[in-house]
Amino acid sequence: MTMAPNGTLLTPEVARKMVDSGIERISISIDGSSAETHDAFRQVKGAFEGALRGISAAKSVGLDFQVNTTITMTNMEDFPKIHELVVSLGAVAHHIFMLVPMGRGKDLDETGISPEKYEKTLHWFYEQKDKVPLQLKATCAPHYYRILRQRAKADGKEINFETFGLDAMTRGCLGGTGFAFISHVGQVQPCGYLELDCGNVREKSFRQIWEESPIFQNLRDPKKYEGKCGKCEYIRVCGGCRARAYEATGGNYLSEEPLCLYEPRVRSAGC
Repeated sequence: MTMAPNGTLLTPEVARKMVDSGIERISISIDGSSAETHDAFRQVKGAFEGALRGISAAKSVGLDFQVNTTITMTNMEDFPKIHELVVSLGAVAHHIFMLVPMGRGKDLDETGISPEKYEKTLHWFYEQKDKVPLQLKATCAPHYYRILRQRAKADGKEINFETFGLDAMTRGCLGGTGFAFISHVGQVQPCGYLELDCGNVREKSFRQIWEESPIFQNLRDPKKYEGKCGKCEYIRVCGGCRARAYEATGGNYLSEEPLCLYEPRVRSAGC
């Protein structure tokens, strides 16, 4: 069981209660490699020191922790230093989140990464896999699963659970295909960022919504995807971010991923 506190209120006593209640891992966000950069990103003075105190409290009782980092233009150049800090702190995992300009993320849209820098960042992240003793995971970054396969092929590596863990088993965008979000009012959505009404669990069973929603059915049919995504041989392992497509087009969740540079070849069956 995992919990996601911000770390600033975590003490050794609270961490011990977490362990006793069955919490096996916590996630704490670090978005800058120093107090200056992290606090500026979070817009809360003292957030960096608070996060480090929380991590120290977790470590004092043997509670595993992972670090989450949201990447924008604001902290992208600082990212390698953030990653070094995460490793030095003894985290069991480093998860990166690429900004999705939906909800509160719209206010940060101007800090979003360009397609070129997005691609470069994910290639760099892939290269860290065999250099650090912790698990790496890219979230809201479906291109990573295309890049992983491109780089593995170039390196002569077979993609399976033994070589790439869960990255070999999962897909980039899981919205509506392996994941769904239920809001506080019961509305079922493909994900928390894509606020499309697929049905309400107060009116229908989740199973009925999951199996019968036209939106979910569309998301599971690669032939329905448009633009480059509809032609791409990596559609089944990437899928493109449907929330970004929706926002970029003003409402078309099946459109091509706006931050992808890849020019697809003719898609073959089974890709």
